[in-house]
Amino acid sequence: MPDIPTAPVIVADEPGTFPHRVLAERHPAIIRQVREAFPYEPRQRGALDALLTGCTDGAIQPLPADAHDRERWEAWGMTTYAGRSWYDVPWLWSESWFYRRLLDAVGYFAPGPWQGIDPFRPSKRAELDSPATDEELAALDDLAGRPEGEQARALLHGSLWGNRADLGFRLSAEGAERTAPVPALVADDSERLWPLLSGTGTLCLVADNAGRELVPDLLLLAHLLARGRIGRAVLHVKPYPYYVSDATTADVVDAVRRLTHAEGAAATYGRDLWAAFSDGRLTLRAHPFSCAPLPYEAMPDDLRADFASAALTVVKGDLNYRRLVGDRYWPPTTPFADVTAYFPGPVAALRTLKSDVITGLEAETEAALTAAEGQRWRTGGTHALIQVRT
Repeated sequence: MPDIPTAPVIVADEPGTFPHRVLAERHPAIIRQVREAFPYEPRQRGALDALLTGCTDGAIQPLPADAHDRERWEAWGMTTYAGRSWYDVPWLWSESWFYRRLLDAVGYFAPGPWQGIDPFRPSKRAELDSPATDEELAALDDLAGRPEGEQARALLHGSLWGNRADLGFRLSAEGAERTAPVPALVADDSERLWPLLSGTGTLCLVADNAGRELVPDLLLLAHLLARGRIGRAVLHVKPYPYYVSDATTADVVDAVRRLTHAEGAAATYGRDLWAAFSDGRLTLRAHPFSCAPLPYEAMPDDLRADFASAALTVVKGDLNYRRLVGDRYWPPTTPFADVTAYFPGPVAALRTLKSDVITGLEAETEAALTAAEGQRWRTGGTHALIQVRT
């Protein structure tokens, strides 16, 4: 990596900060939501209550000796952080640890009737099956009649903004966006992205959320495959439920079925995706490191080889961005290319801003954002970025 200044790792030990609110408020709310989503048995309900107490007031306790992934978590820092407060370790680590322990509490990994039951599935399906999704899919019929370049740009923005985008079919005045004093897109390297899609190479897409945010990702992949912009796609998903809404293989299947059972252009996209999975042009990867509490700089060799062989890797979403650049308080003008120099191939980030970490901004953009909104622009989900490092 180039010689860039070291930035502090983000921790959640300061009350009033965004990371502290996540641990102190969001995690307890998630436990309550999961508790109410299923008719869990007394053992599971008691384990959830214990997790609530532990993650807010207690110390990190190691996994049981017989945990199937204990050795992996030891390598990921469990032994180092055992006995310390959840608030005093890297925020990225404590968040990931929370979801690993929540799955333990509900019996996700243990043999028995609750093994493999996604505790977040009800909320994922409710969003995917909502009338709002019907409206967004119906908009695909209008998009089908537009020029290919316009379609590709709309689908890229749909993938960027997720369920805030109306699938990106708001092709707003781009000149106005570029000259706005407080732009919705705080960085836009999209014109550098398209040349990396040569038509014969492989695109790796590291997915973020399921439901209405996964659908635009799948639509973008389907379009790129159908129009010959890529020869093959690899969709990286989580191997187990994570961060409430992160996409797993089951969520991909649900989303593709949702498209195939729709009407009009949406169904065509669904059939194209089904065919692409069937003939190998689109494949899934659920690597264990996808749920690691570490930045991608620490990725294992086999995952590094996957990304190295791709013409482009697209990293979706806020959490994956934190892992891509390192979950640190970087000065916002730190070059994106510098903090991603370790990545084994061209990489692009599509991210709606929902946490403090940010790199690659122009000084003028940062100043305009801060003057207008203080620091809220970093975490409110009202701004986004497209960044590319070739």
